[in-house]
Amino acid sequence: MNWPNHDGPWRQWRDALSSSRMHHGWLLAGKSGLGKHDFATAAARELVAEEGIPQPAGDHPDILTLTHLPKDDKEEKKRDEGKPYQTKRNISVAQIRAMQKRLTTRPTLGSRRAIIIDPADDMEASASNALLKSLEEPPQGTFFLLVTHRPSRLLPTIRSRCRVLRFPVLSARQIEEMLAEQSGESNPAALEAARLASGGSYGAALRFMEQDLAPIAASINNLLREGDPQFTRRGELVKLIGGRPDRERLQAVLELAQAITAQAARTAEPAQRLALIDAHSELVALAGQAPTFNYDPGLLAMDIGTLLVAAAPASARANV
Repeated sequence: MNWPNHDGPWRQWRDALSSSRMHHGWLLAGKSGLGKHDFATAAARELVAEEGIPQPAGDHPDILTLTHLPKDDKEEKKRDEGKPYQTKRNISVAQIRAMQKRLTTRPTLGSRRAIIIDPADDMEASASNALLKSLEEPPQGTFFLLVTHRPSRLLPTIRSRCRVLRFPVLSARQIEEMLAEQSGESNPAALEAARLASGGSYGAALRFMEQDLAPIAASINNLLREGDPQFTRRGELVKLIGGRPDRERLQAVLELAQAITAQAARTAEPAQRLALIDAHSELVALAGQAPTFNYDPGLLAMDIGTLLVAAAPASARANV
């Protein structure tokens, strides 16, 4: 896929790659859904490729990617069969230590090796501490590409040892063009709704289309505009989200709520704008907690609704 927001990161990466001293640690930072994983994979292949050494078209022995593993043996079997599968919530210290054992040997094909960690935000605390040792004393020819949606969740000592590549959000037109090309969707109203809900993230816009989030978007807007004095609209939101939503759907709803709240804040009256900003901050915090803590999906959906109601005009006026 062609990512129109990657021009700047590519210029910075290739300038560094052609220089005499390439930094060993990189943070690929930006919202989820901006193509950072695609960039990391392509950049790693450029990094390890050397003139005169044939490069494999598929998996590369000198590119190691650490991400969420299957949740259990059953989910691992689904993965091996090419089926959708559930993953663990974190990247574990065991994964980092297994990677570090690989670093005691030389790269297989050339003189360079790339380690991609995606998303680095989801490393366990012990995994982050273990990785820090490799970043402090990287083996010769080893380079780290840490994909991060929320850099603030990384240890300051990790951030300080990496160069940052920032990925800008996509414009409305870019998202609509990418959606039309990828999904074949030609309904202007559907494309416009997905674009508005995306907050500049193609991944969020695509999930909006794939998961049919338009009814949820309408429910969120109703809660923000009118509140929920009869305590019924929150129940409707819970039903729309579903009784047993998977983690991906809940994360998509949280991102959708954040995007709609941020959009509403831009045009709101001052009193409600403050309430919307507060609600957005709370939604961001909730999105950060949801993947790493045990939760009841129904209660989480109700929490989302309650945060939205608190930002409705009546609630905002009551708190002035």
